[in-house]
Amino acid sequence: MNGIVLPSADDLRARARAALQRVGATVPDRGTGLRARTPITGDDLFPVPAAGADDTEEAIAAARAAFLDWRRTPAPRRGELVRRLGELLREHKEDLADLITIEAGKIRSEALGEVQEMVDVCDFAVGLSRQLYGRTIASERPGHRLAETWHPLGVVGVISAFNFPAAVWSWNTAVALACGDTVVWKPSELTPLISLACDRLLARAAEDVGAPRDVHRLLLGDRSVGERLVDDPRIALVSATGSTRMGREVGPRVAARFGRSLLELGGNNAAVVAPSADPDLAVRGIVFAAVGTAGQRCTTLRRLIVHREVADPLVDRLTAAYQKLPIGDPFDRSTLVGPLISTAAFDDMRAALDRARDEGGELIVGGERRPAGSAPGAAYVEPAIVRVPGQTDVVREETFAPLLYVMTYDTLDEAIALHNDVPQGLSSSIFTRDQREAELFLSAEGSDCGIANVNIGTSGAEIGGAFGGEKETGGGRESGSDAWRAYMRAATNTVNYSGQLALAQNVSFL
Repeated sequence: MNGIVLPSADDLRARARAALQRVGATVPDRGTGLRARTPITGDDLFPVPAAGADDTEEAIAAARAAFLDWRRTPAPRRGELVRRLGELLREHKEDLADLITIEAGKIRSEALGEVQEMVDVCDFAVGLSRQLYGRTIASERPGHRLAETWHPLGVVGVISAFNFPAAVWSWNTAVALACGDTVVWKPSELTPLISLACDRLLARAAEDVGAPRDVHRLLLGDRSVGERLVDDPRIALVSATGSTRMGREVGPRVAARFGRSLLELGGNNAAVVAPSADPDLAVRGIVFAAVGTAGQRCTTLRRLIVHREVADPLVDRLTAAYQKLPIGDPFDRSTLVGPLISTAAFDDMRAALDRARDEGGELIVGGERRPAGSAPGAAYVEPAIVRVPGQTDVVREETFAPLLYVMTYDTLDEAIALHNDVPQGLSSSIFTRDQREAELFLSAEGSDCGIANVNIGTSGAEIGGAFGGEKETGGGRESGSDAWRAYMRAATNTVNYSGQLALAQNVSFL
């Protein structure tokens, strides 16, 4: 085998430049601090100027000033900005997908799917702009009305990760803007180009509808930029996506200044496969959940808990499917597995495989690095399956790579106990045709995750449902359902129209 055939760095550079030009973004050609890079070949593409302390201060101050105006704008008019953003995202879907693939290595259908998520959440937020409902509450006093109202919160600091470099920004930004907040965005250092494109499209939307430009500010930079957002009291809410280690730092620092944080952290997701499961459905669901985005989703399936009666045939079918997975250039529409984000990610995967063997695991398939022609800086790997004797130490940790651990169970209670016995609590699923098993898994006695599915894998959440998890996953909720409340502040109002001063709890005074 001569290795994977890839486009050249010059080809990718030209494609990125063309996509940026079509969305109206300035193509970076100088600057210090950051380098736009592609995991497809492992090459640097462009120098990118990084924000410093003065830039960060100016952006926060501008966003705060814009908030004082934006909060007075009627919510349906705020929705017009989000509607226009959604239109521009539709118009430039291919351009944005190009940049996502170039910088994050996603295969074509997943890159297009990420942009579709952005469009969908804009649709959701436009409707939300007319549905920011409070409630009327029964008062214990005659001639009084008790009500709950919701108001814009302030400046929202969004810190996003490389694996969903645009979608997670849109989940936060579309909802925050509809709620009357302004946004300062610090994206991953690994994905500056898609960030420039998104920021420019939102600026165009603001120009088109007459919204203040500073309702959104982009800060490209290193960790120090994120730290300033975390520590600045003008940032009312910090929404941060990343590792549990990052969350351990962000959460206490924001809390120390009595700010709010919304944390989307690690996921060590599991699926239970019951004896009654449809094997065809299970195999397809498991392979996508475990291998999609080269195992670099927070919702990636990492633990498979299979009933002992069906474990061997299921593993055989999964092994056969893994051996046929097309690995290579993510722009090739036949490819299903693109590159890992870096060679360091492959090193982490190999280290986890070594630990799994030391703890009694058996590598069934995969785990090797595929040669990538003349691109030694690119990391293409064969997704791996490891059978383990139980939930060992390495299994309880999240490795951000296509590495699936398989263990067996005898009773559903045992399976649920295994499932819940990890520090993380993001996504989960069960494959079964037994209604009792499905309902138990979804009940208070079942999965302890923020997402629990039946007969579908752990990945592929829709924006209409609130996204987030429990335990070390952080407890935050983004996107759908009533997640909008995190971006607003509640006020309880009492109106006395009786002409008498009746005190609550029958208190008598004066």
